[in-house]
Amino acid sequence: MNSPQTAHAPEVIAEVRGKLGMITLNRPKALNALSLGMVRDLLATLMAWQKDDSILGVAIRGSNKDGVFGAFCAGGDIRFLHGAGSSGNPELEDFFTEEYALNHLIHTLGKPYIAFMDGIVMGGGMGISQGGSLRIVTERTKMAMPETAIGLFPDVGGGYFLSRCPGAVGEWLALSGETIAAGDAEAFGLAHGCVPSDQQADLWETLASTEFASAEALNAVVRSRFVSVGSKHQEHREEIDACFSLPTVAAIEQALLAGSDWAKAQAETLRKRSPLMLHVVLEQIRRARKMSLAQDLRMERDMVRHCFYLRPGQSETLEGIRALAVDKDHKPRWNPERIEEVSDAQWQAFFVSPWPVHSHPLAALQD
Repeated sequence: MNSPQTAHAPEVIAEVRGKLGMITLNRPKALNALSLGMVRDLLATLMAWQKDDSILGVAIRGSNKDGVFGAFCAGGDIRFLHGAGSSGNPELEDFFTEEYALNHLIHTLGKPYIAFMDGIVMGGGMGISQGGSLRIVTERTKMAMPETAIGLFPDVGGGYFLSRCPGAVGEWLALSGETIAAGDAEAFGLAHGCVPSDQQADLWETLASTEFASAEALNAVVRSRFVSVGSKHQEHREEIDACFSLPTVAAIEQALLAGSDWAKAQAETLRKRSPLMLHVVLEQIRRARKMSLAQDLRMERDMVRHCFYLRPGQSETLEGIRALAVDKDHKPRWNPERIEEVSDAQWQAFFVSPWPVHSHPLAALQD
Protein backbone atom coordinates (compact mmCIF):
# COMPACT_ATOMS: atom_id res chain seq x y z
CA MET A 1 0.00 0.00 0.00
CA ASN A 2 1.29 3.46 -0.79
CA SER A 3 1.86 5.97 1.96
CA PRO A 4 -1.36 7.72 3.01
CA GLN A 5 0.51 11.00 3.11
CA THR A 6 0.76 13.03 -0.07
CA ALA A 7 1.56 16.67 -0.70
CA HIS A 8 -0.64 18.85 1.49
CA ALA A 9 -2.44 15.78 2.85
CA PRO A 10 -4.20 16.38 6.17
CA GLU A 11 -2.32 15.27 9.28
CA VAL A 12 -5.56 13.84 10.66
CA ILE A 13 -7.83 11.87 8.34
CA ALA A 14 -11.33 11.56 9.80
CA GLU A 15 -14.17 9.74 8.08
CA VAL A 16 -17.46 8.15 9.05
CA ARG A 17 -17.83 4.60 7.84
CA GLY A 18 -20.91 2.65 8.79
CA LYS A 19 -21.62 3.43 12.41
CA LEU A 20 -18.07 4.37 13.31
CA GLY A 21 -16.04 7.53 13.20
CA MET A 22 -12.61 6.43 11.99
CA ILE A 23 -9.42 8.44 12.49
CA THR A 24 -5.99 7.92 10.92
CA LEU A 25 -3.06 9.94 12.23
CA ASN A 26 -1.24 10.94 9.07
CA ARG A 27 2.13 12.41 9.96
CA PRO A 28 4.26 9.30 9.41
CA LYS A 29 7.63 10.99 8.91
CA ALA A 30 7.33 12.30 12.48
CA LEU A 31 5.91 8.99 13.78
CA ASN A 32 2.60 10.86 14.06
CA ALA A 33 3.90 13.17 16.78
CA LEU A 34 1.12 15.57 17.68
CA SER A 35 1.24 19.10 16.35
CA LEU A 36 -1.07 21.85 17.60
CA GLY A 37 -3.03 21.51 14.36
CA MET A 38 -3.52 17.79 14.95
CA VAL A 39 -4.70 18.39 18.50
CA ARG A 40 -7.22 20.94 17.26
CA ASP A 41 -8.45 18.66 14.47
CA LEU A 42 -8.88 15.73 16.86
CA LEU A 43 -10.68 17.83 19.44
CA ALA A 44 -13.10 19.34 16.92
CA THR A 45 -13.78 15.96 15.30
CA LEU A 46 -14.44 14.14 18.57
CA MET A 47 -16.64 16.93 19.92
CA ALA A 48 -18.81 16.69 16.79
CA TRP A 49 -18.95 12.89 16.86
CA GLN A 50 -19.79 12.83 20.56
CA LYS A 51 -23.00 14.72 19.79
CA ASP A 52 -23.89 12.70 16.68
CA ASP A 53 -26.30 9.91 17.63
CA SER A 54 -25.70 8.13 14.33
CA ILE A 55 -22.09 7.46 15.34
CA LEU A 56 -21.84 4.47 17.68
CA GLY A 57 -18.14 4.70 18.43
CA VAL A 58 -14.68 5.81 17.33
CA ALA A 59 -11.61 3.92 16.10
CA ILE A 60 -8.17 5.51 15.82
CA ARG A 61 -4.92 4.27 14.26
CA GLY A 62 -1.56 5.58 13.12
CA SER A 63 0.35 5.33 9.86
CA ASN A 64 3.91 4.79 8.72
CA LYS A 65 5.84 5.74 5.58
CA ASP A 66 4.63 2.59 3.81
CA GLY A 67 0.96 2.75 4.75
CA VAL A 68 -1.39 2.47 7.70
CA PHE A 69 -0.60 0.97 11.12
CA GLY A 70 3.02 0.29 12.09
CA ALA A 71 3.33 3.40 14.28
CA PHE A 72 0.64 4.92 16.47
CA CYS A 73 2.00 8.15 17.94
CA ALA A 74 5.46 8.98 19.29
CA GLY A 75 4.20 11.83 21.50
CA GLY A 76 4.09 15.58 21.19
CA ASP A 77 6.16 17.55 18.71
CA ILE A 78 9.14 18.26 20.98
CA ARG A 79 10.97 20.35 18.40
CA PHE A 80 7.97 22.68 18.34
CA LEU A 81 7.95 22.76 22.14
CA HIS A 82 11.64 23.69 22.22
CA GLY A 83 11.25 26.41 19.62
CA ALA A 84 8.10 27.85 21.19
CA GLY A 85 9.51 27.65 24.70
CA SER A 86 12.75 29.32 23.65
CA SER A 87 11.10 32.16 21.76
CA GLY A 88 8.09 32.90 23.96
CA ASN A 89 5.62 31.71 21.33
CA PRO A 90 2.16 31.79 23.02
CA GLU A 91 1.14 28.69 21.04
CA LEU A 92 3.13 26.71 23.62
CA GLU A 93 0.44 27.50 26.18
CA ASP A 94 -2.32 26.72 23.69
CA PHE A 95 -0.78 23.36 22.87
CA PHE A 96 -0.86 22.03 26.41
CA THR A 97 -4.25 23.48 27.32
CA GLU A 98 -5.88 22.03 24.21
CA GLU A 99 -4.02 18.72 24.36
CA TYR A 100 -5.13 18.12 27.94
CA ALA A 101 -8.70 19.05 27.05
CA LEU A 102 -8.48 16.45 24.27
CA ASN A 103 -7.20 13.83 26.70
CA HIS A 104 -10.13 14.54 29.04
CA LEU A 105 -12.65 14.34 26.20
CA ILE A 106 -11.42 10.88 25.18
CA HIS A 107 -11.80 9.58 28.74
CA THR A 108 -15.32 11.04 29.00
CA LEU A 109 -16.52 10.52 25.41
CA GLY A 110 -19.39 8.26 26.47
CA LYS A 111 -18.98 6.07 23.38
CA PRO A 112 -16.63 3.20 22.51
CA TYR A 113 -13.21 4.54 21.60
CA ILE A 114 -10.96 1.87 20.11
CA ALA A 115 -7.26 2.68 19.95
CA PHE A 116 -5.05 0.56 17.68
CA MET A 117 -1.79 1.00 19.63
CA ASP A 118 0.56 -0.56 17.08
CA GLY A 119 4.27 0.28 17.07
CA ILE A 120 5.46 3.36 18.96
CA VAL A 121 3.01 4.57 21.63
CA MET A 122 4.70 7.18 23.78
CA GLY A 123 3.91 10.41 25.59
CA GLY A 124 1.12 12.19 23.77
CA GLY A 125 0.29 8.90 22.05
CA MET A 126 -0.60 7.51 25.46
CA GLY A 127 -2.71 10.60 26.07
CA ILE A 128 -4.93 9.88 23.06
CA SER A 129 -5.22 6.17 23.80
CA GLN A 130 -5.38 5.59 27.56
CA GLY A 131 -8.88 7.06 27.79
CA GLY A 132 -10.07 4.52 25.26
CA SER A 133 -12.67 1.92 26.16
CA LEU A 134 -10.71 -0.66 24.16
CA ARG A 135 -6.94 -0.30 23.91
CA ILE A 136 -5.41 -2.76 21.46
CA VAL A 137 -1.71 -3.60 21.42
CA THR A 138 0.26 -5.79 19.00
CA GLU A 139 3.51 -7.73 19.08
CA ARG A 140 5.14 -4.56 17.67
CA THR A 141 3.94 -2.23 20.43
CA LYS A 142 6.61 -0.16 22.16
CA MET A 143 4.93 1.74 24.97
CA ALA A 144 6.50 4.30 27.29
CA MET A 145 6.18 7.57 29.12
CA PRO A 146 9.85 8.63 28.70
CA GLU A 147 9.52 12.29 29.69
CA THR A 148 12.07 12.34 32.52
CA ALA A 149 14.73 11.82 29.81
CA ILE A 150 13.90 15.26 28.42
CA GLY A 151 13.42 17.05 31.73
CA LEU A 152 9.64 16.79 31.61
CA PHE A 153 7.11 14.58 33.43
CA PRO A 154 4.53 12.02 32.22
CA ASP A 155 1.75 14.44 31.39
CA VAL A 156 -1.40 14.05 29.21
CA GLY A 157 -3.07 12.42 32.22
CA GLY A 158 -0.04 10.26 32.95
CA GLY A 159 -0.37 10.90 36.65
CA TYR A 160 -3.89 9.51 36.53
CA PHE A 161 -3.37 6.37 34.46
CA LEU A 162 0.13 5.44 35.70
CA SER A 163 -0.87 5.81 39.34
CA ARG A 164 -3.62 3.25 38.72
CA CYS A 165 -1.20 0.57 37.56
CA PRO A 166 -0.75 -2.25 40.13
CA GLY A 167 1.62 -1.79 43.07
CA ALA A 168 4.46 0.63 42.41
CA VAL A 169 4.51 -0.03 38.66
CA GLY A 170 3.34 3.54 38.02
CA GLU A 171 6.28 5.03 39.91
CA TRP A 172 8.68 2.72 38.05
CA LEU A 173 7.35 3.55 34.58
CA ALA A 174 7.13 7.28 35.34
CA LEU A 175 10.60 7.65 36.83
CA SER A 176 12.53 5.34 34.51
CA GLY A 177 10.65 5.89 31.26
CA GLU A 178 11.05 2.15 30.60
CA THR A 179 9.64 0.88 27.29
CA ILE A 180 7.26 -2.06 27.64
CA ALA A 181 5.68 -4.43 25.14
CA ALA A 182 2.18 -5.83 24.69
CA GLY A 183 2.20 -8.37 27.51
CA ASP A 184 3.34 -5.89 30.14
CA ALA A 185 0.92 -3.25 28.86
CA GLU A 186 -1.92 -5.70 29.38
CA ALA A 187 -0.65 -6.96 32.74
CA PHE A 188 -0.25 -3.42 34.06
CA GLY A 189 -3.72 -2.27 32.96
CA LEU A 190 -2.51 -0.06 30.10
CA ALA A 191 -4.07 -2.22 27.38
CA HIS A 192 -7.12 -4.46 27.14
CA GLY A 193 -5.78 -7.05 24.74
CA CYS A 194 -3.39 -7.98 21.96
CA VAL A 195 -4.31 -8.43 18.29
CA PRO A 196 -1.64 -9.73 15.89
CA SER A 197 -0.41 -6.85 13.74
CA ASP A 198 -1.28 -8.63 10.50
CA GLN A 199 -4.92 -8.89 11.61
CA GLN A 200 -5.44 -5.19 12.31
CA ALA A 201 -6.49 -4.25 8.77
CA ASP A 202 -9.14 -6.95 8.70
CA LEU A 203 -10.49 -5.88 12.10
CA TRP A 204 -10.52 -2.23 10.99
CA GLU A 205 -12.54 -3.10 7.89
CA THR A 206 -14.89 -5.27 9.95
CA LEU A 207 -15.58 -2.34 12.25
CA ALA A 208 -16.22 -0.08 9.26
CA SER A 209 -18.57 -2.45 7.44
CA THR A 210 -20.63 -4.02 10.24
CA GLU A 211 -24.02 -2.65 11.24
CA PHE A 212 -23.57 -3.06 14.98
CA ALA A 213 -26.77 -3.17 17.02
CA SER A 214 -25.08 -1.87 20.16
CA ALA A 215 -21.83 -0.82 21.77
CA GLU A 216 -21.73 -4.22 23.44
CA ALA A 217 -21.81 -5.95 20.06
CA LEU A 218 -19.00 -3.71 18.84
CA ASN A 219 -16.88 -4.47 21.90
CA ALA A 220 -17.52 -8.20 21.55
CA VAL A 221 -16.20 -8.25 17.98
CA VAL A 222 -12.98 -6.53 19.06
CA ARG A 223 -12.46 -8.74 22.09
CA SER A 224 -13.00 -11.87 20.00
CA ARG A 225 -9.75 -11.06 18.18
CA PHE A 226 -7.57 -10.90 21.32
CA VAL A 227 -4.73 -13.41 21.68
CA SER A 228 -2.75 -14.27 24.80
CA VAL A 229 0.72 -12.79 25.22
CA GLY A 230 3.38 -13.11 27.92
CA SER A 231 4.55 -10.39 30.31
CA LYS A 232 8.32 -9.77 30.41
CA HIS A 233 8.55 -7.67 33.56
CA GLN A 234 6.17 -9.59 35.80
CA GLU A 235 9.19 -11.47 37.17
CA HIS A 236 10.48 -8.15 38.51
CA ARG A 237 7.24 -7.07 40.17
CA GLU A 238 8.36 -7.91 43.71
CA GLU A 239 11.50 -5.82 43.30
CA ILE A 240 9.62 -3.02 41.54
CA ASP A 241 7.10 -2.79 44.37
CA ALA A 242 9.74 -3.02 47.10
CA CYS A 243 12.00 -0.31 45.64
CA PHE A 244 9.65 2.12 43.93
CA SER A 245 7.25 2.31 46.88
CA LEU A 246 9.95 3.89 49.05
CA PRO A 247 9.31 7.47 50.16
CA THR A 248 12.05 9.37 48.29
CA VAL A 249 13.98 9.24 45.03
CA ALA A 250 17.24 8.82 46.94
CA ALA A 251 15.83 5.86 48.87
CA ILE A 252 14.58 4.28 45.65
CA GLU A 253 17.98 4.66 44.02
CA GLN A 254 19.84 3.16 47.00
CA ALA A 255 17.48 0.18 47.15
CA LEU A 256 17.96 -0.45 43.44
CA LEU A 257 21.75 -0.31 43.79
CA ALA A 258 21.51 -2.95 46.51
CA GLY A 259 19.30 -5.22 44.40
CA SER A 260 19.58 -7.55 41.41
CA ASP A 261 21.44 -6.83 38.20
CA TRP A 262 18.12 -5.70 36.74
CA ALA A 263 17.63 -3.30 39.65
CA LYS A 264 21.16 -1.93 39.33
CA ALA A 265 20.47 -1.22 35.64
CA GLN A 266 17.34 0.70 36.68
CA ALA A 267 19.45 2.79 39.04
CA GLU A 268 21.81 3.59 36.18
CA THR A 269 18.83 4.71 34.12
CA LEU A 270 17.63 7.03 36.88
CA ARG A 271 21.11 8.57 37.05
CA LYS A 272 20.68 9.74 33.44
CA ARG A 273 17.34 11.42 34.07
CA SER A 274 16.75 14.95 35.31
CA PRO A 275 17.26 14.75 39.09
CA LEU A 276 14.84 17.61 39.69
CA MET A 277 12.13 16.08 37.54
CA LEU A 278 12.53 12.68 39.21
CA HIS A 279 11.50 14.34 42.47
CA VAL A 280 8.63 16.17 40.76
CA VAL A 281 7.41 12.98 39.07
CA LEU A 282 7.43 10.88 42.24
CA GLU A 283 5.24 13.47 43.93
CA GLN A 284 3.01 13.74 40.84
CA ILE A 285 2.21 10.02 40.76
CA ARG A 286 1.48 9.86 44.46
CA ARG A 287 -0.75 12.93 44.45
CA ALA A 288 -2.59 11.74 41.34
CA ARG A 289 -3.46 8.42 42.93
CA LYS A 290 -6.02 10.29 45.05
CA MET A 291 -7.25 12.60 42.28
CA SER A 292 -9.94 12.52 39.66
CA LEU A 293 -8.86 12.82 36.03
CA ALA A 294 -9.86 16.50 35.85
CA GLN A 295 -7.96 17.29 39.04
CA ASP A 296 -4.90 15.50 37.72
CA LEU A 297 -4.99 17.31 34.38
CA ARG A 298 -5.28 20.68 36.13
CA MET A 299 -2.29 19.77 38.30
CA GLU A 300 -0.32 18.72 35.23
CA ARG A 301 -1.22 21.98 33.48
CA ASP A 302 0.27 23.84 36.46
CA MET A 303 3.36 21.65 36.33
CA VAL A 304 3.98 22.04 32.61
CA ARG A 305 3.78 25.85 32.89
CA HIS A 306 6.48 25.65 35.54
CA CYS A 307 8.60 23.32 33.39
CA PHE A 308 9.10 26.17 30.93
CA TYR A 309 8.80 29.32 33.02
CA LEU A 310 9.48 28.61 36.72
CA ARG A 311 13.24 28.99 36.31
CA PRO A 312 14.00 31.40 33.44
CA GLY A 313 17.11 30.33 31.60
CA GLN A 314 17.24 27.10 33.60
CA SER A 315 14.37 25.05 32.15
CA GLU A 316 15.12 21.35 32.51
CA THR A 317 12.69 20.70 29.65
CA LEU A 318 14.36 23.02 27.17
CA GLU A 319 17.75 21.59 28.13
CA GLY A 320 16.55 18.01 27.85
CA ILE A 321 15.00 18.54 24.41
CA ARG A 322 18.12 20.41 23.28
CA ALA A 323 20.34 17.47 24.18
CA LEU A 324 18.07 14.85 22.63
CA ALA A 325 16.54 16.44 19.54
CA VAL A 326 18.19 19.77 18.74
CA ASP A 327 21.96 19.52 19.26
CA LYS A 328 21.69 15.75 19.69
CA ASP A 329 24.76 15.58 21.92
CA HIS A 330 22.86 13.42 24.43
CA LYS A 331 24.61 15.26 27.23
CA PRO A 332 21.97 17.25 29.10
CA ARG A 333 23.32 19.63 31.71
CA TRP A 334 20.84 19.03 34.51
CA ASN A 335 20.53 21.53 37.34
CA PRO A 336 20.93 20.25 40.04
CA GLU A 337 23.25 17.58 38.66
CA ARG A 338 22.61 14.85 41.23
CA ILE A 339 19.56 13.32 42.91
CA GLU A 340 20.83 14.12 46.39
CA GLU A 341 21.35 17.80 45.53
CA VAL A 342 17.65 18.53 44.88
CA SER A 343 16.04 20.49 47.71
CA ASP A 344 12.44 20.03 48.80
CA ALA A 345 11.67 23.64 47.91
CA GLN A 346 12.83 23.11 44.33
CA TRP A 347 10.38 20.31 43.54
CA GLN A 348 7.55 21.59 45.74
CA ALA A 349 7.37 24.79 43.66
CA PHE A 350 5.99 22.77 40.72
CA PHE A 351 2.80 22.05 42.68
CA VAL A 352 1.86 25.66 43.36
CA SER A 353 -0.69 26.71 40.75
CA PRO A 354 0.12 29.91 38.85
CA TRP A 355 -3.61 30.58 38.45
CA PRO A 356 -6.51 31.16 40.84
CA VAL A 357 -9.05 28.34 40.67
CA HIS A 358 -11.66 30.30 38.69
CA SER A 359 -9.14 31.39 36.04
CA HIS A 360 -7.37 28.07 35.50
CA PRO A 361 -7.07 27.18 31.78
CA LEU A 362 -8.80 23.84 32.49
CA ALA A 363 -11.36 25.13 35.00
CA ALA A 364 -14.22 23.87 32.83
CA LEU A 365 -13.22 20.20 32.97
CA GLN A 366 -15.80 18.16 34.87
CA ASP A 367 -14.99 15.20 37.11
